[in-house]
Amino acid sequence: MAEITAAMVKELRDKTDAPMMECKKALAEAGGDMAKAEEILRVKLGSKASKAAARVTAEGIVAVDVDAAGKLGAIVEVNCETDFVAKNDDFVGFARTLAKLVAERNPADVAALAALPLGDGTVETTRTALIGKIGENITIRRFARISAEGRIASYVHGGSKIGVLVDVTGGDPELGKDLAMHIAASKPKSVDASGVASELIETERRIAIEKAREAGKPEAMLEKIAEGSVQKFLKDVTLLGQVFVKAADGKQTIEQLLRAKGAKVNGFVLYVVGEGIEKKQTDFAAEVAAQAAAARA
Repeated sequence: MAEITAAMVKELRDKTDAPMMECKKALAEAGGDMAKAEEILRVKLGSKASKAAARVTAEGIVAVDVDAAGKLGAIVEVNCETDFVAKNDDFVGFARTLAKLVAERNPADVAALAALPLGDGTVETTRTALIGKIGENITIRRFARISAEGRIASYVHGGSKIGVLVDVTGGDPELGKDLAMHIAASKPKSVDASGVASELIETERRIAIEKAREAGKPEAMLEKIAEGSVQKFLKDVTLLGQVFVKAADGKQTIEQLLRAKGAKVNGFVLYVVGEGIEKKQTDFAAEVAAQAAAARA
């Protein structure tokens, strides 16, 4: 049987907000498999176990660039160590320059972007010089470039912590802006169900079956119950299925809104700063104590 360490229990607790003992039991049941343990907790504790999974811990900003015609757009995430630096004018300017370069030069990947000419050198030499000037590590994490079928609308929110590009055919500029704001607020995973990873769907199905089974539902009903849960999940995570955040009646979905406006969403890109990155947590009290002990020694 796999050894369940305190570090493993803490990691699962940080991801799920579940009680410490529940995390330990789940890890033991999963044989130390972190992903399986998280799934077990979701079965037992429901949505409470996924609250912390989406926490953003890394710092930085998202920058966007869209041409005047709304036909070409780029979005880039640049990370740093502290929120203080994320507000630094030089750092912000660097990120915005990168977004413009991505739109204009269409690099294949981050390495190709780093090699592009910038100022008296390259993007990489500029990044290195900025690190020396600011005193924090700076990384270019990811970028995307959209050549629109319709027209690109963009939105940046929360001190540039969330950025959106959305390609909309039909409607008007106000609709595009509303859609970009909705995406930033509701964070859909895809336009429709076809863009949702099959692994996510199967996980939801499996969890629904286990929850229904634990609730004592007849085996013959489990698949039907699971299908209902999957369909609800898809409505929650797909743009077309979500209720429009500005809906006057609180019921109109994005699909209904688009139909009323004679419009179509061809695709979108959503970046949330630090999504999926675990930031190092500093215990300042322990650090000070360690420094004091070293000084005495």
